[in-house]
Amino acid sequence: MASVTFLPVAAWPLLLLLVALAGVLVWWPAGAAEGPQPLVGQLRRSGAVVLLLVAALRPGVPGGSVAVTATDLDVFFVVDTTSSTMAQDYDGDRPRLDGVRADVAAIAAGLPGSRFSLLTFDHETVTRLPLTTDSQALTTAMDVLQVETSTYSQGSSITVAGPDLDATLQRDRQAHPDRTRLVFYLGDGEQTAAAKPTPFAFDTDLVGGGAVLGYGTARGGQMKETGTGRDGLITDPTTGAPAVSTIDEQALKDIAQQLAVPYLHRTSPQDAPALDAVRLAQSGAVSSTATSSAAGRSELYWVALLLLAAVAAWEVAATLAAVRMRTSTSATDPADRHRPAVPSPTKTRPQTGGRR
Repeated sequence: MASVTFLPVAAWPLLLLLVALAGVLVWWPAGAAEGPQPLVGQLRRSGAVVLLLVAALRPGVPGGSVAVTATDLDVFFVVDTTSSTMAQDYDGDRPRLDGVRADVAAIAAGLPGSRFSLLTFDHETVTRLPLTTDSQALTTAMDVLQVETSTYSQGSSITVAGPDLDATLQRDRQAHPDRTRLVFYLGDGEQTAAAKPTPFAFDTDLVGGGAVLGYGTARGGQMKETGTGRDGLITDPTTGAPAVSTIDEQALKDIAQQLAVPYLHRTSPQDAPALDAVRLAQSGAVSSTATSSAAGRSELYWVALLLLAAVAAWEVAATLAAVRMRTSTSATDPADRHRPAVPSPTKTRPQTGGRR
């Protein structure tokens, strides 16, 4: 016989406390004027409390199977957060950051079961999210992601994240040598630092796949101020005219070559889906992804809930019947019919003092 297991919806002490309070309310008299509740009603409500407790304990028995996806992938997103990420030339006049957010979400959805990490770079590199299997945490981190304050922007390198990314990948390989590491670099390739970008120089086995995704157009786009509270545009300090940021696809292709991953240009949601970046990294993803089945569990709490619904319907019917009976009794109270009538006063003629 299969053994019954329980998965309570709350801690045992809390459930027992709630049941004790419900029991007190059930067996407490309805009121001094009405006297104690009928025994049948108390037992009915007690049964409802017991059934609710059983449902809250979530009983179940072993049975069936569920599909489990196991992925030995560590996915690292390296995202540009310089002021140029706000240039308005993605899908018309939308900021490039909108496309970055959409593509990160699409790639994460295409690699279920993976561990994700988020690194951002402007004048420095920041690890926004350490490796985690919680894809919702990645989505939240991207939703609240802010670019650098434009007032303090003094130029940045498109490869400034190289040393931090290299150190992160090295640590991950030491801790999990059997896992495959994918790197997705998302930026516009615009080098604003005076020096030339330092090439990425990783061990060949550190990066097992990924892609470089480029945002922006050759025509370029104007950038809104960020972190200033104003809604103006960033201006060129020399001319005073609105500054324009353009994509440098050659720089992005160089980074893709250094990481040994493909390059994709992203200009609008109508482009080939970002999931193509995942397909281009199939050499890492397919070999390390496996689907298996695990023992399942058949829930039985629904039986208690069905019985609870029947008891609730019984309680409603009993309450309505009691109300009708009380109303009928009040309308035809026999005490009113047998109460003696009060005689009406009669007038007497006053007496005179003698005969006439």
